[in-house]
Order: sequence, then C-alpha cells, then structure tokens
Amino acid sequence: MSRRISVVTAVHAPSARYLPEAFASLCEQRLPDGWEWHWLVQEDGRTDAVRPHVPDDPRVTFRQGRPGGPGVARTMALAHADGAYVKVLDADDRLLPGTLDRDLAALEADPAIGWATCRALDLLPDGSTVGFPGDPGHGPVERGAVLDHWASHDHRAQVHPATLFVRRDLLLALGGWMALPASEDTGLLLALNSVARGWFSSEAGLLYRKWPGQATGQAAHVDAAERDARMAVAEARARALEGFRRHCAAD
Repeated sequence: MSRRISVVTAVHAPSARYLPEAFASLCEQRLPDGWEWHWLVQEDGRTDAVRPHVPDDPRVTFRQGRPGGPGVARTMALAHADGAYVKVLDADDRLLPGTLDRDLAALEADPAIGWATCRALDLLPDGSTVGFPGDPGHGPVERGAVLDHWASHDHRAQVHPATLFVRRDLLLALGGWMALPASEDTGLLLALNSVARGWFSSEAGLLYRKWPGQATGQAAHVDAAERDARMAVAEARARALEGFRRHCAAD
C-alpha cells in the first residue's frame, strides 16, 4: 500500500463552484516526508457543469458516473483509491491547516485505531464560524461510544462524519458508504465505531459550509418517515456488527 492519502470528494453541479476552495485547502496541508495526497473528485452524474471547476493538477483525478447520491459517488471513487488511508472532503467544505497531518499521526501511532474525526466549525454565508456543542474529549473514541450518544441524542452524533479519516482496508471491509438517500456518512461512522476504536482531535479541522443549495438543507432531508427509516437501518447495521464482533471475541 502506498504512503498516500486518497481524498474522496463527491460533487454535483450546484456544489461544483466550491471545488477551487476545497482544493486550496488541500494545498495548504503539510505531510511527513514520503507521504502525499491524491484527490479523487467523483461527480454524482454526467454533466458539463462540474469539470470546468476541477483544478488542472496531476494530483487530482476527476471521474463521472450515474447519479445515485453522495454515498454512491464516494464508493465508486474507492475503485481508484490506492492509498493506505481515505479522507472525506465534501465539495463545499474546506480543510483547516494541519488536519491531514494530525489524522495521519493518530492512526500511524496506534494500529488498533481504525478511524479519526476532528472538531468541525459551521461556515456561515457571512464568513463567520460557529462550533458544535458537545464535542468529546481529545483522544481515543471507544467502540460503541458514538452509537450510544447518537441513540440517546435524537440521532445526532457527537463527532462529524464529514471529518472522517479512515483506513482504506477497513472502509472497504464495511462496504463503503451506506446505500441511503442521506445520512450515508453517519451510517458508515456508526458501523466503524461498532468494530474499531477511533480518535477525535479537539483542534478544528474542517469548515462545514452552510448554504441554501446543500443537500442537508433540502426539505426531503427532514421528511419524518424517510428520516425514521434511515435511522432505523443505520442503527440496525451498527448493532448487528457490534453483535458479530462480540460473538467472535467470545469464541
């Protein structure tokens, strides 16, 4: 496995205009000697609206595919992820300096840690930022901790799935992102937390853009019946994985 971080970005036409800012935030990252990043930009669809916003850089690979939502786009991008680690970067978000280095250091230091997240800040339209309440303490995240918090706090995780950094092999073993119309990243996070310890960095590492066109701001995202179904299957998957892990440990 190469000493490379595959940065995976799903993009659709409305969010394509933010790609140059996401790329600039990647270029600000500094990694240890011998390490590099490769940006995999996967369009959720086949239009002419995205490619003009993709930077012309040998470290960037752009592909298109049938529309199926961000989870499908990210999972399709995994076909070309040849790094030991995968980092999520949504098209409309920005990494803060030092993020990749901190993520990498946490997982390189402890083979038992399978994934990492970090503090995120909402980036509001006026340029101001707002933090999330209830961040966990800096350091390891034990198995089941994210699921327990999520289940007891109206299905809101205390770590942000948009900040995910994960071992590629573990991500593939879990099948990538869930086949859901939304919350596919939360479902993956819960599954990861069921089978592997994680890491949380209390230093802010992501600016999570809030804007009218984002998918989580649409009415369909909060439809009660669909939301209940998404949450039910995400929880069932996580608890099933937890059960299998406990059974195997007992044997």
